[in-house]
Amino acid sequence: MAEVEKMAREENGQAGDQVTSLSRAVERKRYTPVLLEEQEKEPEDLRSVLTRKLKKKCLCSPNRAKELVLGFFPILSWLPQYRPKEWLLGDVMSGLIVAILLVPQSIAYSLLAGQEPVYGLYTSFFSCIIYAVLASSRHVSVGIFGVLCLLVGQVVDRELQAAGYTSEGGRNQTGMTGAGNLTAGMTCDQSCYAISVATMLTFMAGLYQVLMGIFQVGFVSVYLSDSLLSGFATGASLTILTSQVRHLLGLKLPRVQGLGSLVKTWVSLFQNLKDTNLCDLVTSLLCLLVLVPTKELNDRYKAKLKAPIPTELLVVIVATLASHYGRFEERFHSGVAGTIPTGFQPPQMPDWSLIPNVALDAFSIAIIGFAITVSLSEMFAKKHGYTVDANQEMYAIGFCNILPSFFRCFTTSAALTKTLVKDSTGCHTQLSSLVTALVLLLVLLVIAPLFYSLQKCVLGVIIIVNLRGALRKFGEIPQMWRVNRVDAAIWLVTMATSALANTELGLLVGVAFSAFCVLARTQRARAAKLGRAGETGLYEDLSAYRGLQAHAGFIVFRFEAPVYYANQSLFKKALYRCAELDPVQEAALQRKEQQQQNKKKKEEKDKEKEEEAGLEGRGGASPDSGVATVAQLIVPEKRSFHTLVIDCGPVLFLDTAGVNALKEVYRDYKELGVRVLLAQCNPSVLDSLRRGGYLQQGSDEAQLVFCTISDAVGSTQSYCTENGGCEIDSHC
Repeated sequence: MAEVEKMAREENGQAGDQVTSLSRAVERKRYTPVLLEEQEKEPEDLRSVLTRKLKKKCLCSPNRAKELVLGFFPILSWLPQYRPKEWLLGDVMSGLIVAILLVPQSIAYSLLAGQEPVYGLYTSFFSCIIYAVLASSRHVSVGIFGVLCLLVGQVVDRELQAAGYTSEGGRNQTGMTGAGNLTAGMTCDQSCYAISVATMLTFMAGLYQVLMGIFQVGFVSVYLSDSLLSGFATGASLTILTSQVRHLLGLKLPRVQGLGSLVKTWVSLFQNLKDTNLCDLVTSLLCLLVLVPTKELNDRYKAKLKAPIPTELLVVIVATLASHYGRFEERFHSGVAGTIPTGFQPPQMPDWSLIPNVALDAFSIAIIGFAITVSLSEMFAKKHGYTVDANQEMYAIGFCNILPSFFRCFTTSAALTKTLVKDSTGCHTQLSSLVTALVLLLVLLVIAPLFYSLQKCVLGVIIIVNLRGALRKFGEIPQMWRVNRVDAAIWLVTMATSALANTELGLLVGVAFSAFCVLARTQRARAAKLGRAGETGLYEDLSAYRGLQAHAGFIVFRFEAPVYYANQSLFKKALYRCAELDPVQEAALQRKEQQQQNKKKKEEKDKEKEEEAGLEGRGGASPDSGVATVAQLIVPEKRSFHTLVIDCGPVLFLDTAGVNALKEVYRDYKELGVRVLLAQCNPSVLDSLRRGGYLQQGSDEAQLVFCTISDAVGSTQSYCTENGGCEIDSHC
């Protein structure tokens, strides 16, 4: 009896174990996907949004007024907190050294901008003061920049030619005797008209920059990538170098304008090579032999040198003394800087009649100047651990152009070389810029006339030597190509167009080519079939990694780009290629088979009617063979999947065309019995799908969209298990 009870208990236990294992199996088959509950957002119309923002901006209170004043004049924030014992020595030293470098460069770059030397000193003086007051950057040095001087010079030469001014040397040496602007009775000589064009161009560029700050449209600088700016600077450097060769050779040739100016200039130089001034040529070679090695030593040992060797100033002093006492101008007809007056001229209104002529040129200059200034300020702010306001930098550089334009100055921006010098010589605040302005003031009031005998070829050598950094980029082309071929292509296209065609056109072509490259990347987006890594929820490209497992009956597809109007057809083609099933062609094939079937049935019915009427048939296949053929046509082949999962993680956004493409994919595959599921959609994509009507096609969003790929696969497997399994054919 005991043995019978024991056997019964064992049987009951085995039955219980079977029930438990069965229940566990059922639990394993049930898959509960992750569900995220979205937060409710109150709809806000445009009027309420604008009202709220206007109230925030127009709020009047003492704290708000103080915040606006301190924000617009950053010097009021850092000057009361200035630490003289720690910062004063470094600021004074960096300001003196930058001024020593800036004096010869200001005179030299005036030549590049087509202006008298004194105007370069004016420009550097006023820009240093204004930027020190308005800038949020502590280290950037603002002044004359070679690329902008080239652009200004090109506009000035174009307007001089349009106004009928002609000169062999490119500028009238009696320019300082002119008075008034062109609108005041046409009494303005060539030099006066040249500075009138430059000041109007500078005013317009500054106005654009301030307006960009007011409307906070500084995002336009985002479209100027590092490779584009570098290529543009290198191409412009080639143009600058070419324009200065005539000064090195002492040739009095006008600057060539228009497309292909670089090639035309070299042709003109070779044609007039016989007229080379030997005095200027020998002086240029001697200056090059001194400046180039010294510059290289400064670059190589800049970490050990407390301050760079002021070779440029020494060369200018020695060359001026040699030219003066050697009487190079009288004996060898060497071109010299000429009279540089002391003091300041009274302020003068820009010539407003020139606005239509320079408005478009000023816009490109404004964009370049702002982009260079902001990029340098952010770079040095990051290095020293503080933040800069890009909008405030736009105001600062804008007023550095607007206000000095009333004092016969031309366009300025941040200068990389002088900023590096400031940083390496202990600069802490913009007090160093005020020290630089004091030194320039001393030069303008006392020392400037002493540079009368300075040869133009020396100024040309100074300009060319300072192009070394940009020209070195040619040696980096192989490295750029290895790192990123697209960026290298942008650099090459921008550089070549800027140098060989036109400087402004080079910038426009560079921006257009960069945009084209961005679009091309979305046109060539990577598409992949995914597999699972082990038992994890990680899915990756089957062709990129080994050991990944593909689920039976599933295709997991990833498209690594947004889906929008330009690439929606490529998205569908890539999907059909990975799935190895084009639903459109499949549906067309089925329609063709159905038509053949209907035609065959009609023929059979007609034949049966003829037989019933006692008529003889004219031959053809027997009914049995026809039915067999039809059966072979309409029975589809087995396919390898019943569910298509689209990984939307890399899809940043969808437009109307993208939503319609997904709707077409869903509809076409549904007609073939294939389920289409979306996984890892971000909120903006989900919002686009809802507004586009995609999620309304199913009875429940949870059946179409899943938080992860594992949820989509697991839910489908659980559904198939609970419903007796999914057949892998067109009637899944």
